[in-house]
Formats: sequence, structure tokens, C-alpha cells
Amino acid sequence: MEAINLNRLAYFAAVVDMGSFTRAADRLGVNKTVVSQQVARLEAELKTSLLLRTTRRVEPTEAGRQLHARCVMILSEAEEAFAELAQTNAQPLGVLRITASNDYGAITVAPLAAEFCRIYPACRVDLILSDARMDLVANQVDLSIRVGWLTDSSLQARRISSFRQFLVAAPDIAGDLSPSEPEELSGLPFVANVALKEPLVWRFTRGDHELRTVRMKPGMTINSTPAVLEATLAGAGMSILPDFLVGDHVAAGRLVPILPAWTLPTGGIHAVYPAGRFRPPKVARFVEMLSQNGRQRPRNLFRNG
Repeated sequence: MEAINLNRLAYFAAVVDMGSFTRAADRLGVNKTVVSQQVARLEAELKTSLLLRTTRRVEPTEAGRQLHARCVMILSEAEEAFAELAQTNAQPLGVLRITASNDYGAITVAPLAAEFCRIYPACRVDLILSDARMDLVANQVDLSIRVGWLTDSSLQARRISSFRQFLVAAPDIAGDLSPSEPEELSGLPFVANVALKEPLVWRFTRGDHELRTVRMKPGMTINSTPAVLEATLAGAGMSILPDFLVGDHVAAGRLVPILPAWTLPTGGIHAVYPAGRFRPPKVARFVEMLSQNGRQRPRNLFRNG
């Protein structure tokens, strides 16, 4: 048998899916006569009746059902192959607009954006650092990097990494503080990050069963996470900060963990996109760089207990 025209499989599959030559033609965007002719030629090539035509509906024969099952797999594989090949061969081009929080954006996204521009010189990155949530569509943003807990279910997101939170203080301050239980923290000086939804209420856990909720007493309130870090380094009090900000400072002895036996909630780092089926190569490549960076980041900065 001569090679089959695979386009005819698509016509045939559409007729079975829609139950009608007319509806199949509308779905494919062609004339009904074209669909009918292509299916007839497929039956002639296979020397088999594939469809039973009635006045109300078109039904597949037993042979037609068997072929249709294979057609679905063949067409799906072909579609995936074309999509993968297009993504593989396409090079990132144009302007990549990204928004990220001030803390994670400065320490992680900005250096990766510089590397991205070096690897893909046909791209330019517009990086917008803000702790405020931005309307991605209205502001023509390709990608938002959000740190914490997602609440908007209308957006598409991919978790690219996670982070832990730690209660820390400068060494001089830590030396004056000697809490043994979370409840003792409520009377100690605390630098509160009012950019957070609940800047003063924190939940500490130890093991699988112990949970303590503490309301902190703010000695200073700041609406920027990097500024909270600087105030904590300067000795304004203890504060709770993410591992990607405090890891180097703890390793260098500039900050000291408080109550290391107790843990705080772990958060996610997400790549958030406007709604859409396909991602431009510039977005896909940058998200992969972020994801790889997240996999390489140390997980256990401090020992608990």
C-alpha cells in the first residue's frame, strides 16, 4: 500500500469527534466537500468502510473505532512533537518584562536577568521590583516572580523553589535575649515587616505535635523587606526573614538564629504568567534558569535543635 496521507486521519478523526461532516468542516475551517472527499479517499486506500452515515449522525464502524483510537494518539503525538520542536529551535527574542518583590528580585532575579541577557543578546529585560501585586495583562508583564503563598487562582503558576523563614538578630542583641520558649518572644524588641499580611502574628512548630502562636511586640515597623534586614543587622531587634536573605549573614556571623529548635512556615517561590496556552521562548528559558537556581540553592542553612 502506498503511503497514507496523514492529513486524512485528521479529517476522519474530526468527523468521529463531531459526529457530523458539517461540524467537522466547521472545526477544521474547510468546506464540507473537502472533508467528505478526504474521508472517502482514506476508506478507498484502506479498502474498508470507516463510517456509517445516517440522516441524523455519522457513526464509526468497528474498524473506524479502532482507527480513531489510533488517530487520537498519532495526532496528539504529532502536536506535542511540533510544539517541542518549535520551543527547542526558537531563540528568545525581544523584551522580557518581569516583576518581582524587592528582596528576591534584587538578590536572585536581577543577577539571573544579567546572565540571561549575556546568553541571549537578542533579548532585553525590563525588571520591575515592587512588593505590590501588579496586573500582568494591563501592564504587559510576561512573568511575575511571587514569593510566599498564592491567592489568585485565575493566574497560571509554576512553583520553582521554596524558602524557609528564620527568627534572627544581630549578635549583640541575641546575646541579651535568652528566650527558651516562643511565648517569651512577645515581650522582646521586634522589627516588623508591615508589607506582610500578618506582620506580628507568627506560628512556631517543633516536631509533629507542638504548635505555638505568638503575637510580637513591634519596636520598629518597616514596609520593605530589605530595609527590615538592614535594621536587624543594625541591632534594632530580632526579626523573621527568608533564608535567601539571611543565609550569608548567618554564615558570616552577622546574624544569629533565635530559638533554632522551632520552625516557621515554609513558603513557595512561583513563576506566575498571564493566562495563555503557550509560553514564548524568552519566558520559558528564563523560568528554567530560575528553577535551576532554586535547585542549586542550599536547603539547610542552619541546624534546628
